Amino acid sequence: MTEHKRLTLFAGHYGSGKTNIAVNYALLLASEGKNVCIADLDIVNPYFRTADSAEDLEKAGVKLISPQYANTNVDLPALPAERYRLVQDKSVWGIMVIGGDDRGAYALGRFVPYILQENNYRMAFVVNSCRPLTQTPEDALEIMREIEAACGLPFTCIVNNTNLGELTTPQIVEDSVDYIKRLSQLSGLPLWLHTAEAGLARQLKLTDAPVMPMQLQKKYFDLPRLSV
Repeated sequence: MTEHKRLTLFAGHYGSGKTNIAVNYALLLASEGKNVCIADLDIVNPYFRTADSAEDLEKAGVKLISPQYANTNVDLPALPAERYRLVQDKSVWGIMVIGGDDRGAYALGRFVPYILQENNYRMAFVVNSCRPLTQTPEDALEIMREIEAACGLPFTCIVNNTNLGELTTPQIVEDSVDYIKRLSQLSGLPLWLHTAEAGLARQLKLTDAPVMPMQLQKKYFDLPRLSV
């Protein structure tokens, strides 16, 4: 994996998997002995947040800053003032999860001057080519530009998180390479990582970028299944 930046931001459309990736990346940095703090700025999606992995993060020594009322039924949780620690405390390796569309990205805007001034960040666009609204590279590029315009911070790389959940096979991930290559050409951004569940990651034969193996995040909310 390439050199870590002090600040790493993960953004993408709904269901791209940015939160799960951010949690796993935080655990990776912590395993290397770094002082890690992760902040959840995703005020759009109330059902799948970093707070869902609070226990795992705490065990690893990762400081979690999540929206107030995360894992409750409050639709628009408040962002705690403590989140400024990531951009102001240079001793911390900071990770931020950005909201699922341009509206969610507005929450990042207040931190942009600090981030640009330090200029030691990586802003990763997370994409899952199996999701309905990012089925073509052109669709993904449109969402990328919307997020950039909303938050005022340009992306620096791409993370390929193509998957179909439990139905994901090595072939599904490997077949996404051409899609990612086209998105890279359209955006002018390099591919930073492929990501996959740990067992699946060991089966992948990809050479264009490192593969980050992941443990899948536990959901605090499980929506009830409808009986038929």
